Amino acid sequence: MNALPAARRALVGLAVGVLACTAACAPEPGGSSDLAATVRDFARTREPDAAYRPPDPGERSGVAGALGLATAGDTGAARSAFAPFGFDYRVGTDAETGRRYGMAVQESSGERAWGLYVIDLDTPPRVVVEVPHPNSDLDTEEVGLALFRARPGAVLAVAGTHRRAANGAGDVAHRVDSMFHALVTGLGLPQVQVHGFDNASLPGTDVVLSTGAGEVTEEAREVADALGGSRVCLAWADRCGNLEGGRNAQGRAAAENGTVFLHVEMNRAVRDDRGRWERVVEALSVL
Repeated sequence: MNALPAARRALVGLAVGVLACTAACAPEPGGSSDLAATVRDFARTREPDAAYRPPDPGERSGVAGALGLATAGDTGAARSAFAPFGFDYRVGTDAETGRRYGMAVQESSGERAWGLYVIDLDTPPRVVVEVPHPNSDLDTEEVGLALFRARPGAVLAVAGTHRRAANGAGDVAHRVDSMFHALVTGLGLPQVQVHGFDNASLPGTDVVLSTGAGEVTEEAREVADALGGSRVCLAWADRCGNLEGGRNAQGRAAAENGTVFLHVEMNRAVRDDRGRWERVVEALSVL
């Protein structure tokens, strides 16, 4: 694992979050923000030809320290600590849920494309909702945001780069040297990672549910029961093509650390139909 122990110690038990957005869309402390527009705009501007480099160990540790200041509720100090790493930090209120959140946004251009992170500041963190392939697994950011809003205490993490950026170095689901990996695994919380696949990749299947490299858990079975239906492939009970997430880096880390990890794949038809993906969100919110 490339994430430093210091970063892990600083992140475990965090009670604050980070949302990545540009300063233009970030509210002043105490203000309101259209989170949907923020997340949507961020995700849809991740381009495969954009500049990117993974953070070095010192940068991962530095951002972890900034998160520690945010955890303590010191907005001014957190903003100052984030700034050298290209993040802008603010706090605000989600106009839809009325819940307060912390937000940190990576600079809008340049090689430090390290993600967008949001956490509910009104409820202690309970689960991390992950969108590792923005603007590639289309509309997964919509599903991720809906799950964040449906689950008090959720942390939302959206990767800062397209999966094909820098010849594949930007594919955070298969890298342990990203800021995304360091932060989501360092929280030590259950993780739900949202992906998308083409209808033709697994005909007759709408959703694939997997625990990645880990053993099937009670939580996974509860979600499976909530999903129901014959068009759900359960990776621990059947073959689900190449959509089982067994090589997923965050899933492997969760298996090593004994934490819950759910890898959720939805076909294009589900992601195109709000009513259908909202039923997936409802099932996942049992966590």
